[in-house]
Amino acid sequence: MTEYGRGPGSEPWHPEDPWYGDGGWEGQQAQAGQQAAYGGQPQHYPEQPQHYGEWGNGQQAAYGQAQQYPQQYEQQQHAGQEQQSYDNNGWANGPHGQVQYPDPADPYGQQLAGYGGEQPDYYGTPDAYLPPAPPSRRQGEPEPPRTDWDPGPDQGEHAFFAGGGDEGEDDSDDGSGGGRGRGDRKGRGGKPKKRRSGMACLVVVLIFGGGVSGVGYFGYQFYQDRYGPAPDYAGDGNGEQVTVVIPKGAGGYVIGQKLKAAGVILSVDAFVSAQSSDPNGKSIQDGVYTLEKQMSAESAVELMLSPDSRDNLIIAEGSRNTAVYALIDKRLGVEEGTTAGVAKKRYMDLGLPDWALDHPDLKDPLEGFLYPSSYAASEGQKPETVLKEMVARATEKYEQMGLEKKAENLGLDGPWQLLTVASLAQAEGTSHDDFRKMAEVVYNRLKPGNSETYGSLEFDSTYNYVKNQSEIDLSIAELRQYDNPYNTYFVKGLPPGPIDNPGEEALKGALNPTDDGWYYFISLDGKTSKFTKTLAEHEKLVREFNASRRNKD
Repeated sequence: MTEYGRGPGSEPWHPEDPWYGDGGWEGQQAQAGQQAAYGGQPQHYPEQPQHYGEWGNGQQAAYGQAQQYPQQYEQQQHAGQEQQSYDNNGWANGPHGQVQYPDPADPYGQQLAGYGGEQPDYYGTPDAYLPPAPPSRRQGEPEPPRTDWDPGPDQGEHAFFAGGGDEGEDDSDDGSGGGRGRGDRKGRGGKPKKRRSGMACLVVVLIFGGGVSGVGYFGYQFYQDRYGPAPDYAGDGNGEQVTVVIPKGAGGYVIGQKLKAAGVILSVDAFVSAQSSDPNGKSIQDGVYTLEKQMSAESAVELMLSPDSRDNLIIAEGSRNTAVYALIDKRLGVEEGTTAGVAKKRYMDLGLPDWALDHPDLKDPLEGFLYPSSYAASEGQKPETVLKEMVARATEKYEQMGLEKKAENLGLDGPWQLLTVASLAQAEGTSHDDFRKMAEVVYNRLKPGNSETYGSLEFDSTYNYVKNQSEIDLSIAELRQYDNPYNTYFVKGLPPGPIDNPGEEALKGALNPTDDGWYYFISLDGKTSKFTKTLAEHEKLVREFNASRRNKD
C-alpha cells in the first residue's frame, strides 16, 4: 500500500503495468460500487477507522472486509463474479439489476471513455509497457522542430566535450520520439555545423601529457628513494676541517646524523652503508674527531678508524686529579684553575655514589673517580659536563667489577678502601704484571700482627701525593717526620682515600691479589719490579740499586 490510496481490489496488480487499476476518481467510485454488490446482499460490518488516506467509502469497506473476514470475503468475491455477466457496453447483470462495471478485460476503456472515446488495447501490442496516461498526466502535443535555431559559438564549442558526432554525421531526429533534433543545418537553411576546436584538442593533449610526465617523475623519485643508492659526496673532502663530537654508545645512524649536521657527509644512509661494508666499521668509538667537509661516506669511515682523526681528551692510568683538571682547562679553553674550582665547590652534584661520600681528611673528594679513558671534550663545553661524564664512567666501571660486593671478603671496610688499594698498586707498580703482587704487598703490610711492618705501609707514593710530586730520592728522616694523614710513614694503615685514578688492570689486581707472601718490592730499572718476602732480601736489593746508580754517575 502507498500513500496514494492504492489497495487490494477485485483485480490483482498487473505485473507489467505500474498504473493498472488507477482510473482516477471515477474508477475508484466504480470499484466502490462493485465491491458493495458482492454476494448479492449489502454487507454490514463494523465501521473501520479512517486511517488510509483519501479513499472512497467502497474502498475502505472492501479493505476492512478483506482484513477482518478474509475467507468469507474471498467466497463472496467468487460468488459475485459468477453471478455477473457483462454486455458489450460494460453493463453487468447482478442480483439487484443492471450495474455498469468496468470490464476486467478493458480496464481503461470505460474509465477513460469520457476523455477521448475508445482507447486502443495496448496489452496486445509491443507498446504494452507504455499505456495511455490519465488526463491529469497527459502532456501536450510536441512542438514542431525549429529550423532556424543556432547553438551559438559557445554551445558549438561544448559539443566536442559533450560527445557529439563527427563531422558529417547525421544528428537529425528519426521521428520515433517526437523529440527535437539538430539535423543538417545546411539542408535546412541554417548555419553550417561547427567543427571541433583545435584548441580543445591541444588542451586535452597537454593535460594528458602533463599527467604522464607527472606520474613518470614521481615514479622515478619513488624508485630512487626506495631502491636507488643513497646521496653521497665524492672524494676525501674539500679541505675545510671540522670537529665532530660522537657521544658514548652512539650507533651508525647517530654517528651519521652528527656527521651530516657538521657538513661532513651528504646522507646518513650512505654513511651507514659504508660503515656496514667496512669490516672494522663497528669499532668506531665515541670521542672528538677532526674531519673535513663534503667527504664521501667511505672516506669518512676510513678516517674515523684512523688514530689521525681522533682528537679526544685522553686520561692516562694513574693520573692524579690535579693533572686531569689542567688538561680539561686547556681543552675547553677556559682559565687555568677553573675546573679545579668547580670540582671543589660542586663535587656533591657530580654523581658520586653514596659510598664515596662523607670521608674525612680527603685532599680531593673526586680523586679516583676521573676514570682513565678517552673523552669527547671540546671548546665550548662546560667543565662540570666533562667531570660528570668521567664520574659516571668510573661509577659504572666499579659497579661492573663488583667493588662493593668483594671488599668485605678481602678484609677491607667497604669499596672505598678497595679503590684506595687499587690506587696504591697503580702508583707503585711499573707494569701490568706487577699489580697483583703489589696488591698482595699492601694487604700483607696492613695486617696488624705481621712481624715485618706491624701495620705500616711506608709507601713513598703517598708522601709524593701530598706534595704533588714524583720524587724517588727521599730521606727516611724526612718521611718519618712529616705529619699528614696521607703520609704512610707517619700514619699506620691506609691513607684517607685514593691517591690517583687507577686503571682496569690495577683494579683487577686489587680484587684478585697473589698469595705468595710478598712484603717488599723495588724497581731496579724503573720498568720492572722485584718482590721479596723478608726485610733482609729487600735490603740486599736496595744495595744493588744504589751501586748501579753510582756507576752511572
